[in-house]
Amino acid sequence: MADARATAPRQTAPRQTAARQAGRRGEALLGIATDHVRRFGIERTTVVAIAREAGMTHANVYRYFPSKEALVDAITADWLKELEALLQTVADAPDPADDKLERLILAYARGLRERAEAEPNLNALHLAAFAGGRIVSRRHRQRVRTLIERIIEDGVGAQLFRVRSRDKATAVILDVLHRFIDPVAVAADCDVPRDEIGARVAAAVRLVLRALYGGLL
Repeated sequence: MADARATAPRQTAPRQTAARQAGRRGEALLGIATDHVRRFGIERTTVVAIAREAGMTHANVYRYFPSKEALVDAITADWLKELEALLQTVADAPDPADDKLERLILAYARGLRERAEAEPNLNALHLAAFAGGRIVSRRHRQRVRTLIERIIEDGVGAQLFRVRSRDKATAVILDVLHRFIDPVAVAADCDVPRDEIGARVAAAVRLVLRALYGGLL
């Protein structure tokens, strides 16, 4: 029995190594696929071309991503991670809740606009996921909603905000800010000067904060 226990780590080590190698290959494929979409757009991106650059058969790609749709979802989720990390940092800061809420909303609106302008082909994946109600988009929206809910909780706990219903308060905030944080609306407003959009977002945030201070939500 003792010998069996002693050899167990040796038996699992090769599996762990194989898992790490598979993870690295999956990440490499994701990077190649993202670059192809960034340069060519999703319509001109093929699994065959991605596999060729990765030095494998296209059938092997499907070991890591079961379909092109799954690959597209992975690209979209990975592309949104940087923005989500930025918002997480804002929410985690030891600052007053009203300051955090303002900075988070402004950062989110600005980040969506900048990414739509800088990487239109990747943003198109986000738009398609949003319009299609795909799980990658729903998860992203839920993460943002959760951060806003946390900040509201912080504000209530610090007696800075007064709310009647925290769920309704979050829903109203998202409704008021819809024009600035809905990816489709953001894309539609890309021809509006950034300064103008920024001023409108700031005004909407001030209205939201007044409602939170005054117990109107």
